[in-house]
Amino acid sequence: MTETPPPLAPLDEDWDRALCIVAHPDDMEFGAAAAVARWTGQGKQVTYCMVTSGEAGIDGLHPDQCRSVREAEQVESARIVGVDEVEFLGLQDGVVEYGVALRRLLAEVVRRHRPEIVVTGNFHDTFGGRNLNQADHIAVGRAVLDAVRDAGNRWIFPEQLGPDTEGRGGLEPWGGVREVWAAGSPEAEHAVDTTDTFDKGVESLRAHGAYIDGLGWEHFDPAEFLEGLSRGTGSRMGVAFAAPFEVFPMGWGG
Repeated sequence: MTETPPPLAPLDEDWDRALCIVAHPDDMEFGAAAAVARWTGQGKQVTYCMVTSGEAGIDGLHPDQCRSVREAEQVESARIVGVDEVEFLGLQDGVVEYGVALRRLLAEVVRRHRPEIVVTGNFHDTFGGRNLNQADHIAVGRAVLDAVRDAGNRWIFPEQLGPDTEGRGGLEPWGGVREVWAAGSPEAEHAVDTTDTFDKGVESLRAHGAYIDGLGWEHFDPAEFLEGLSRGTGSRMGVAFAAPFEVFPMGWGG
């Protein structure tokens, strides 16, 4: 007998600024973009940060050409859901490594943007069952958790703080991130009602047309795909569509 999944609790939406840090263009669109559209529709500020430009994502296109294509698709995709700022960190797609260097880079991003909420992708080994996760997703998500804590400690990566060499004000520690939310996690206990913004999420995924074509998904339907993901989550909230998130409380020593 199949066990009924437990209900999902709504996320706290009493905040103003969120920073989404993911590995690739399209990572937000495969499930979480409709939630972003909901938040920007509430007047919240949401910023995207892509660790890579996804330049290894299209087999028939050289990375030097693919990079600009995928960056342009991501900027348009973000615009559709109300995100005006998209930052690309330029790490090499496919071989991102968890470690101090990545933590340092992401801590600097957090200190610059000073968000209350940080969103990343699922960084567990799988998406549930035997569906293996991708290495960049795992490395980035793990580093995001550590970098958020690093950003609040002035003695970690202190070279980022204080005035720069030209005497201008530099960064300050930022310990104001209340929670990190991992979108699409198989361990999710929370979700966001995306019923009213579902169509925006679909449009946002469609903006990655060159990438989807490059995957050879000839009959791929973004609406059908996202409905399959969102309807089951929605049923656990008592709504039509929802996006799942695993919540990691932050704070000093969190």
